[in-house]
Amino acid sequence: MRERPIPAPVVRGYERYLSFVLALPETLALPGAGFAWRRSHRVHGTPSVKVRGKFLSRWRTEAECGLAIRCDFLDRQIMLQARPDVFFLTDHYLNYPMILVRLEKSTGKILQDVAERGWRLIAPAKLVRQRDSGQTSSP
Repeated sequence: MRERPIPAPVVRGYERYLSFVLALPETLALPGAGFAWRRSHRVHGTPSVKVRGKFLSRWRTEAECGLAIRCDFLDRQIMLQARPDVFFLTDHYLNYPMILVRLEKSTGKILQDVAERGWRLIAPAKLVRQRDSGQTSSP
């Protein structure tokens, strides 16, 4: 079965997201660099990002090609109301602390903000304190 091509603006959006999220302490993109990711990773067969082994996000290359990222429920409601052109949900994610992002419609500022918020939600408290005090550096 042939995979449908991913539109270039979506690919660029994901690459932009990675540039922000991988600058945060102890984040790891799986699989690694390059495009060997096709069906090689096990978060629903798509690339993902983890923080100290905890799931932060995955690129939903199937369906609408959105970014699924961790988000608390209050922030999610605010973002959905403020930018329905960028943020959305599917029924699957209603009961999970996640939001979907249309990568092709996201600005760098939006991607940087959701990366930071998601990271803060799952990173250990000590790591967040270290970042806030300027004591960490990215790997």
